[in-house]
Order: sequence, then structure tokens, then C-alpha cells
Amino acid sequence: MKGSDTEVNLAVTLAEKYTVEDPTFSIAISGGGSGMGITSLLNGQADIANSSRPLSQEEILQFQQKNIALRTIVFAEDATAFIVHAALPITEIDIETLGKILSGDIRNWSAVAGVDLPINIYGRQSSSGTHSFIKKKLQIEFSNASKEMTGNAQIIEGIKADRSGIGYVGAGYVAHDPAAGQQVKILKIKVHADDVAQSPIDPVAINASRYYFQRPLYQYILAKSWDKVKPFIDFEKSLVGKSLIKQHGYYIIEHHEQ
Repeated sequence: MKGSDTEVNLAVTLAEKYTVEDPTFSIAISGGGSGMGITSLLNGQADIANSSRPLSQEEILQFQQKNIALRTIVFAEDATAFIVHAALPITEIDIETLGKILSGDIRNWSAVAGVDLPINIYGRQSSSGTHSFIKKKLQIEFSNASKEMTGNAQIIEGIKADRSGIGYVGAGYVAHDPAAGQQVKILKIKVHADDVAQSPIDPVAINASRYYFQRPLYQYILAKSWDKVKPFIDFEKSLVGKSLIKQHGYYIIEHHEQ
């Protein structure tokens, strides 16, 4: 199993619990981004790709050209959280302002938070599904000054040490790290300046689809690997599996397969 850094911690926990139930089941898990997971399927280096985005038209074509059949599972709903240093005097932001910050149009916190600090952006590489998701939702190109980090953990550590930083991580990831809560702050998001701000860690907002940056999480599975993978997928859907998904800060939606 390879792919999404958003999903990797959850995948490891699910695998650890499942292998207790079935010690004969063996699975190796790594992150690296949704794009890497999908490429690994194309190259025959993985059975399962975790992805925080749908397949692109180009990827669909590549699978067709190689005659590789896939099964698609949507196993949870995720929200992307925008985080700043706990000391930064800001609690919420609207998406227009956020887009201007991430694209580099706004470069100082003075206009947004009332403090004269240059803004440092902590983002992901272009192979990241979260990177693609944010870019698409805000309809922007990221600032060239944006730091490209390898995953959620690195972004959180960067923000902890940088009072002028802003970054984006899986809400489940930051919610699952109690220590992060004292050093970083999750911003509430408003679509319009006069809207009620919504939090990515508010289950009511997520269940009502009111949070702007929420999305399904996918698992793409090689059809030829389905028989050996299915027991693990069944475990994810079980009460124990669903409980673990919730504990990691994700949200359960009705499973469907394609």
C-alpha cells in the first residue's frame, strides 16, 4: 500500500490491528503522496494506492492503455485544516484572503492579523493530492516562495517553530496529535467574509457538508489483487475499523465501491 500522506497514519493503525486478528496477513505501507501511490499501481509496485483525490483523466487513460483494471473504494471523509502558530492573533479566515496569501498576493500578516510579520507558507509537493485539492478549491497557483514539505508531520513542526507560518494538513492528522494543539492553531474557514466560520474538526459541520475543504478519501486497488486485499477492506468497513477511522479524526460516510 502506497500513496497519500494524509492517510498513511490511519492505514498503519488499521493494518496493525488487522494483523492481530489475522497474523498471516502481511502488508507494507508507505506514504509519499497520492500521485506516488497511483504511479506505483501503474508500475506494478503496489496493490493498493491511498489517494486524497480522484484519478485525473490522464491517469485513467494510462490505466486503460496498460489494460490495468481497478476497484475504487471511498472509505472516509477528510477535511483539510489550515494551521498557524498558536501565538498568531487570528482565529478565522475567508477563502478569498486565504487564496491571496497562498498565491503570494498578500505577503505580510499586518493586513490580516494586525501584526507586522512576513508570511511563510508551508505546503506540499505537486505530487500531493492535498496540494492539488487546495489549488483547485481556491483556483490559484501557489506562491513560488511556498516551502515544499514532504508531509503533514513536517508542516506541523515547521509551524510550531515559525510564528509567521501558515500551512495545511489533514485535520485528522493534527487532531490525532495532542501536543500539536498547544503550539499550532486550526483556523476556522469562511466562504464569504460575512459567513459563519466553520471548523474542520467539528463533526456537525462536516456531516452537514458546511466545511469548504472537505473531501472523500479513496483507495484504488488492482483488480487482480482484490482477493488478497478484500479481507483488509472488510476489516476497514467493520465496527472496529470504523471506530479506528473516527479515532484518527476522520469521518465515516457510507461506503461505496466502483
